[in-house]
Amino acid sequence: MVSTPLDIARAAWGEALPDWVALLAEECGKTSQNKVAKRMNRSAAMVSTVLRNKYPGDMQAVEEVVRGVFMASTVICPALGEISTADCRDWMRKSRSFSNENSERVRMFRACRSCPRSKKDTPDET
Repeated sequence: MVSTPLDIARAAWGEALPDWVALLAEECGKTSQNKVAKRMNRSAAMVSTVLRNKYPGDMQAVEEVVRGVFMASTVICPALGEISTADCRDWMRKSRSFSNENSERVRMFRACRSCPRSKKDTPDET
């Protein structure tokens, strides 16, 4: 018998299965883990370890990306206004190092560095 991603998540998380992990599993079941990971700008390995409740990184960061991509969760960005939590996380990742490749990257580097949502001390999620 082949297990679905939702079966895998339920077995790993038990009764404590968060709604966003269930949705992540459902999305993987509709398409594939690789396609879901690509939509999230993350790795398929990260998606797999989250479903199996073995992800060693910042689970809250993953939750924000899932909610932003699949649940239309938004935040107010001081530089861009209302954006998805996934876009916010992507800009935070990009702002960890300075790049002057375009003016928006420079502007967001400065904005993210001063934003209260930016968590410079958390490890980079992949």
